[in-house]
Amino acid sequence: QVQLVESGGGLVQAGGSLKLSCAASGRTGNSNIMGWFRQAPGKEREFVAAISWGGLSTYYADSVKGRFTISRDNAKNTMYLQMNSLKPDDTATYYCAAGRMPAAWATIKDKYDAWGQGTQVTVSS
Repeated sequence: QVQLVESGGGLVQAGGSLKLSCAASGRTGNSNIMGWFRQAPGKEREFVAAISWGGLSTYYADSVKGRFTISRDNAKNTMYLQMNSLKPDDTATYYCAAGRMPAAWATIKDKYDAWGQGTQVTVSS
């Protein structure tokens, strides 16, 4: 099993930036894809970004392309999400996730088998 712990959420004004971290522990070698998802109140959990084990392949939701950057440091077993030009619509609880799957499935939340507890991001207008 992989354990995931997110950090870095908070309150920021529109146009500001935040950097989320996701620390992984346990059987991290079982996962080849790590991702970020978010869930706003009353909405479904949606895909934000994902990254392959080596970091060579990244995937983004259209809504965050050009504003968010996903990265990972395997030496630290940590994944990051740099969020710039934040908008009120980005307000949500952000979750990191890990799983073993073909890269083509990286946007599908049901393919992930390990999840963090979430960190709240609130963007004020």
